[in-house]
Amino acid sequence: MTGREETSGTPDAIDVLVVDDDFMVARVHRAFVERVSPFRVVGVASSGRQAIDAVDELRPDLVLLDLYLPDMFGLDVIPRLRTAGHDCDVMVISAAREADTVRGAVRHGVVDYLLKPFEFEDLRARLERYAAQRGRLLTTVVRGQADVDRVLAGAAPTPAAGGLPKGMSVETAELIERALRTADGTLSATECATLTGVSRVSARRYLEYFHTTGNADVSLRYGVAGRPERRYSWRV
Repeated sequence: MTGREETSGTPDAIDVLVVDDDFMVARVHRAFVERVSPFRVVGVASSGRQAIDAVDELRPDLVLLDLYLPDMFGLDVIPRLRTAGHDCDVMVISAAREADTVRGAVRHGVVDYLLKPFEFEDLRARLERYAAQRGRLLTTVVRGQADVDRVLAGAAPTPAAGGLPKGMSVETAELIERALRTADGTLSATECATLTGVSRVSARRYLEYFHTTGNADVSLRYGVAGRPERRYSWRV
């Protein structure tokens, strides 16, 4: 486990603890996180026990939690953190795709669940959504039921000026949305890029944005070999 690193001038930073028993995977996850503002990695743990100790010491805002740890199942870490009085958020990052495991993660209150393997854009979209929701939770004043409903629903932003993550444009968002709405079935990022004339990376980022805001559904198409292809459709 690494200790807290000295940082300066970052009062609004979101501190992250990376938990994964594979040090190479943890290194990749750390590098991904540190590419997304305002997140910073304050520690890395390779077991459940180390994760609990690291939260005690480092007090992170968010824990990226692998489930297949050498000393305990990752979900068992969460109730131990709560019993110890820690209210940090937890995002599961795991290869575990069993329905019972996903349901268990939801029951434990995880903020997201990302399947391995994944690309940087997959994690970035989820971190950006988390940061936006966290900001709303910290600033929301509850005056009535509508405010409560908005907090519980996550108040997903719509693709309007000023409502998109940094680096995304309304014009491109509208292109991607139109492609999804008019598609005969689902689209892959490559197909969407061809239809709209944007790069595959850009198409993938906008598609994932729509997925995280609840406007698009994602399905997996499994081929003969390699990772499954992500297919997107507009949610009616």
